Amino acid sequence: MTVSTPPLDKSANSLSSRLATRLVNGLLAIKPLANLAKNRAREMMIQRAESIGVYWRDEVARLRSRDEKAEFSSAWESELAQVTNPKLVYPDYYLTSFHAYEEGNMGWEPAMEVEVAAHAVHARIWEDAGAQGDPRLRQSYHDVLKQQITTVPQDILDIGCSVGMSSFALQDEFPGARVTGLDLSPYFLAIANYRSRQRTTEGHAPVTWLHAAAEATGLPDASFDLVSAHLVFHELPQSAARAILQEARRLLRPGGTLAIMDMNPHSEIYAKLPPYILTLLKSTEPYLDDYFALDLSKAFAEAGFTEPTITRNSPRHRTVVAQVKA
Repeated sequence: MTVSTPPLDKSANSLSSRLATRLVNGLLAIKPLANLAKNRAREMMIQRAESIGVYWRDEVARLRSRDEKAEFSSAWESELAQVTNPKLVYPDYYLTSFHAYEEGNMGWEPAMEVEVAAHAVHARIWEDAGAQGDPRLRQSYHDVLKQQITTVPQDILDIGCSVGMSSFALQDEFPGARVTGLDLSPYFLAIANYRSRQRTTEGHAPVTWLHAAAEATGLPDASFDLVSAHLVFHELPQSAARAILQEARRLLRPGGTLAIMDMNPHSEIYAKLPPYILTLLKSTEPYLDDYFALDLSKAFAEAGFTEPTITRNSPRHRTVVAQVKA
C-alpha cells in the first residue's frame, strides 16, 4: 500500500510529542542518566534475544573463539586488515556513540553483536514473528522493491551494509546480480567477510566489500542499477542523508533505482511510545530527531529522483523507492 505522509507537526499529538521530545533530550543531556538508559536498553535487547531462542552471549562467544589455534587478536586483526582502507577519513558524525556502545560502530563488540541484536529488535514487529522477525522484515522490503523496479538489477550497491545481513539478503533475492556491500566500519566488514566465506552461494557472484563513506564512495559514475539502504538513514544527520542521496544519484545508471527501508516516523507505534521507552530508544540513536524531521520526498527531488513511492512494509517501517529522473 502506497501512502502519503503528512508533516509531523500536523499530528493530533504534536504539542505533547514536542514536550516529550524536549524532556527526553534534556534527560539524555545528563551523562549519568544517558549511560543508565544505554545500559538498560542493552540489557533489554539481550533478554529479548534469549527469550526467543537467540542466545546472544553464546553466539558472541562463538565468534570470539572461532580460531582456537590463534590468539583472538591475531585472528580477527587479520580479518580487519583485509577490508580496511587505511586512507579513509571518517566523518565526524560517525565517531559517536551508537546502540549503547561508547565506541559506536568502531569496535569488535558492536560488530559481533549486530546479528543477535537485529533478531532481538525485530522479534516483536509482528506478534507471531519471534526469531523470524528479522528475515520477515527484510523480505517485506524486497517484496515492495520488486514491485517497483522494471528490470532485474545486475549491479547492486548496499550502503551501510553492516555485517552483511542486508547484502546477503539482496544476493539471495537477485542471484544473478553483482552485489557490493559498503560500510564505514571496518569491524563490521571484517565480520561480513568472514560470514561470506561460511555461506553456500553456488551460482552467486561473491559480494564485494568496500570500506568507504556512503556520501563519498569513490566508485565510478553510473555503475549501478540499484542502490539500497536498509536501516541506515535513521542513523544519519540530515546533512549526511542529503549527501548520500546525491551520491546515489551519481552512481545510478539511467532509470536506476534508489530504495530505502527504515523506521516509519508516522507509525502510531512510535507516537504512542511511553516516555521511558522513548528515552531508551533515543539513548541509542543519536540522530533519531533529525531522521524523523527529514522530508524524504523533498530530499529525493532535490537529489534528482522521481517522486518516491512510500509504502508501509511493517507496522513500524516504510520502504521509499524512486528512480533517476530522465
